[in-house]
Amino acid sequence: MPVISFTLLLLALLVIVIIFRAVRIVKQSTAIIVERLGRFQAAYTAGLHFLVPFVDRVRNVMDMREQVVSFPPQPVITSDNLVVSIDSVVYYQITDPTRATYEISNYLQAIEQLTVTTLRNVVGSMDLEQTLTSRDQINGQLRGVLDQATGRWGIRVNSVELKSIDPPASIQGSMEQQMRAERDRRAAILTAEGVKQSQILTAEGDKQSAILRAEGQAQSAILKAQGESRAILQVFDAIHRGNADSKLLAYQYLQTLPKIANGSSSKMWIVPTEFTAALDGIAGALGGGKDGGPGGGPSGSDGDDDSSAGVDLSGSELDLGIASDLASTSLQAPEEALAQARGEVESASQEASEEPAPKGSAAPKPPAADADDGATVTVPTSDGVEGNHSAHGSHAAGPAEQSGQPGTTVPPRGGGYGIQAQPGYGTPPGAPQGPYGA
Repeated sequence: MPVISFTLLLLALLVIVIIFRAVRIVKQSTAIIVERLGRFQAAYTAGLHFLVPFVDRVRNVMDMREQVVSFPPQPVITSDNLVVSIDSVVYYQITDPTRATYEISNYLQAIEQLTVTTLRNVVGSMDLEQTLTSRDQINGQLRGVLDQATGRWGIRVNSVELKSIDPPASIQGSMEQQMRAERDRRAAILTAEGVKQSQILTAEGDKQSAILRAEGQAQSAILKAQGESRAILQVFDAIHRGNADSKLLAYQYLQTLPKIANGSSSKMWIVPTEFTAALDGIAGALGGGKDGGPGGGPSGSDGDDDSSAGVDLSGSELDLGIASDLASTSLQAPEEALAQARGEVESASQEASEEPAPKGSAAPKPPAADADDGATVTVPTSDGVEGNHSAHGSHAAGPAEQSGQPGTTVPPRGGGYGIQAQPGYGTPPGAPQGPYGA
């Protein structure tokens, strides 16, 4: 009994081993090569397969997926005799496991050597610059050659990539300098282009600004000139409509001369003929009694009737002939001349008002005048305002002067000038008009 039991146990173990060896499960994307008695029997792919125990044998298990193999860097000489180190990567896939098993002993080593030889052949026909810049071309040529060579082995090369191309250290330094110079050149070009565009835009802006500024200044000058022209025309029309007295214009001109003299470049002033004529008119009006003309003494008065003739200005030396002197010169110092003229006029008026009247020469007063009323003489003052000076004592108006006739002349005394009083000059409206004003 024990022997039979042991035999049955051995048979059971043998059956288990035979079943285990006879049944074979192949995984997905995997193929097995089965040989029977040393000959190729079949190539089994994914699934359940039965083998003859002790007759069939699995020769090889092939991975049918795409595989990647990286080869070590290979020294390659370029056409310009420079040694570069190239590191490549090959992507391949087994399409026929039987041929990959029986056509070549080691397809991986064969692919590596074929890649190296093809790479040296392709790169050897290029110089360094082409090698560095033509990676796509090198990859395409390598793939074509390798795919054609490995096709008979049941292997398809999908792509070949160059991971790195390393030139010698000396060449790398030169290349870095060249690249740096190229980058500097490009940077300089871009900077110059930017400066050019900036200058163009700035110039265009300055041009437009200058044009607009010039147009504005021109328009402003035109409007200013038009305004000044209108103002001058209005003043001119007002002067002519008002029939301004030439003596007043001459006086205003004398007041304006100091302002003209303030200029740093004012060396000489030419007196216009109108101003000269006006000053001559003043001199003629003030000194007409000398020639016995229209401004002379009254026809009904004698030369010894000085007490009743009017204001006696003989002691004051009212030398208003300076106006004629100023009219005949170029007025080198108009302020001094004007101040001198005003001072002499005021001094003469003050002396005439303070001189006592001669005895027995009291003139009858007009009926409408008070005791203090007398003839007024209008003279310019230093502040430019015309003042009225009353004549007292012997300077009161005589009978001939109280007639109210316009243009009555005060006869001179002692070589002085006669003063012709203008009717209504310096008197308020409605006041009685006398030979010297109210």
